[in-house]
Amino acid sequence: MNTSEFQQYVREFSELKGFDTSTIEQRMLYLMTEVGELSKEVLSVSFHPDAEKKENLGYEMYDVVWNIFDLANKLGIDLDQAFRRKREINDNRTWE
Repeated sequence: MNTSEFQQYVREFSELKGFDTSTIEQRMLYLMTEVGELSKEVLSVSFHPDAEKKENLGYEMYDVVWNIFDLANKLGIDLDQAFRRKREINDNRTWE
């Protein structure tokens, strides 16, 4: 699944489950909650790495990405286009 397809999937899933009624601010807070859960899982894996914890880490990463895509949908941002443009900027950028 590419970026555009995933963004469409998130749009349709959000509508199907009624998540599309949340505000931009609420979605941002959901995103921050998921980032917190991801942080907790990273900390857990750093102390006691095992297959189950790594699997949970992947699930939390998915939740973060999903919320970013849902936020982009709410803001009318085409992430495929944004990613392409930002890659071009970074390709020509120098970091000092």
